[in-house]
Amino acid sequence: MIRRGTKRKPPPTEKQGVVVGNRKPKSELIMPKLPANGYPSDHPFNKDGYRYILAEPDPHGPFRQEFDESQDGAGKPIPGWLFRRLCGSSVMVAMHDKGPQLRVSEDRLTVTGEKGYCMARATHGAHFGTWYFEIKITDMPPGSHTRLGWSQEMGNLQCPCGYDKFSYSWRSRKGTKFHESIGKHFTDFGYGMGDVIGLLIHLPEDVENPEPINRENYLPPPFKEKPLIKFKSYLYFEEKDDLAQAVKNLRPLKGSKIVFYKNGKLVGTAFEDLYAGVYYPAASFYKNASATFNFGPKFDYPPTDVKFRAIQELAEDTSVRQMVSDIVYLVENEGKLRLDTFYGTAPAGS
Repeated sequence: MIRRGTKRKPPPTEKQGVVVGNRKPKSELIMPKLPANGYPSDHPFNKDGYRYILAEPDPHGPFRQEFDESQDGAGKPIPGWLFRRLCGSSVMVAMHDKGPQLRVSEDRLTVTGEKGYCMARATHGAHFGTWYFEIKITDMPPGSHTRLGWSQEMGNLQCPCGYDKFSYSWRSRKGTKFHESIGKHFTDFGYGMGDVIGLLIHLPEDVENPEPINRENYLPPPFKEKPLIKFKSYLYFEEKDDLAQAVKNLRPLKGSKIVFYKNGKLVGTAFEDLYAGVYYPAASFYKNASATFNFGPKFDYPPTDVKFRAIQELAEDTSVRQMVSDIVYLVENEGKLRLDTFYGTAPAGS
């Protein structure tokens, strides 16, 4: 007689937040582990009209336990105030804030182009003060070019740096400088493979605007009223851009400037009275040009003619400012958040 073995029970599963078997559903307030480079390998890209900000659970968010215990599988949206923008501990090339055609090294510091011009930005931007970083041209085959500079977050990623009102650049070919797609003579020489280009930006306090973007006590937006979307197990704040309004709001910041260096030698001031805003280190690549960012604190050729801060310092600076911004939001909206948690009343502006 053939004896049949004991029939195996299927493993317990989760479906729409309902416990099947003896397993408890995984809380939405627990973030999956990030890869070594600090960003999901599969992620949404910023594009015209929309930007995506990686979110993490906010330990200061009120009513976390009440929300977690109230999950009943109804699929109700996760309140944005329970999360916060994830601020990396190091400044690197932003995986989501670049042209998808660009290839980025594992350490997220070297970028290589492929075909037409497109741009990559750093993870952190400067809003006030004097900041510096370097880019070394590691490869520039015949017919390839780069444009190095600074860009606000509205700068078009599918175009070269200096294409629109939001970015400024210096081109390797002929040493031309670019802003709003207008090329002007800057130097009688360009730069090429092996050269180290230093980029310095000076953003003074904006004393003419009563509520300026660029000032010492500037706080970034909390994002907590933005919708949360899930992509490949990670949550992102989705922000819709209003490009037309952003262009309309642009105004010069008197006293601001961008200065370039080449292999430790001052090239000169390329731009003055920039449009006010937050500026990110940026580079654009045509064909197979390749370059490596150096955000500091150690530089090959640190400027000796001016006091500056290394862009790397923006990591801690941004993290602190973001935390303060989030706490201010939570304190100001505590009553509304309490109503939303217990009675389903959304806070104003959400």
